[in-house]
Amino acid sequence: MSDLDLLNQSLARNVKRWRTERGFTLDALAARAGVSRGMLIQIEQARTNPSIGTVVKIGDALGVSITTLLDYEQGPKVRVVPAEGAVRLWHTDAGSYNRLLAGAEAPGPLEMWDWHLMPGESSLSDPHPTGTVELVHVTAGELTLTVDGVRHRVPAGATATFEANTPHTYGNEGDVPMDMVMAVSVPPVH
Repeated sequence: MSDLDLLNQSLARNVKRWRTERGFTLDALAARAGVSRGMLIQIEQARTNPSIGTVVKIGDALGVSITTLLDYEQGPKVRVVPAEGAVRLWHTDAGSYNRLLAGAEAPGPLEMWDWHLMPGESSLSDPHPTGTVELVHVTAGELTLTVDGVRHRVPAGATATFEANTPHTYGNEGDVPMDMVMAVSVPPVH
């Protein structure tokens, strides 16, 4: 399969996904984006190679980036941000600061959780509704995050984001307690 075919299939999957999550009909998205309904149908069926201008219009109408629309990662998407990947946005000479740890495009309510896992403990979570995104920031120890059967090590100071519509487990395989802060974004009910 060529790179162009992969991009067209990704675009098809992602436009349909975000259109559905936003609760837009084909006609509603076509009107918002200023493209024809026929063009959207062709895009969602991966039967056309639209111009970048058309992709930008659709992304703007859906409220997502072009990168999100063209993302061709297969399966659950997990991104681990190392501690040095955090961005300091504000600081004072006295030592106060804030850091943007990680962000994800999410359309609905947010929940924030505080977790403390003792060594050898784990907690399994069933899949959440499609569109649910979780952000976890480890403050002590190391999290073993398993998403759809794939293990990811998230050390203290690092942050991970993932789509939580598949089974996932928070585990502590280390010998010291693990602490993390977690935010969960649940899609709105349509």
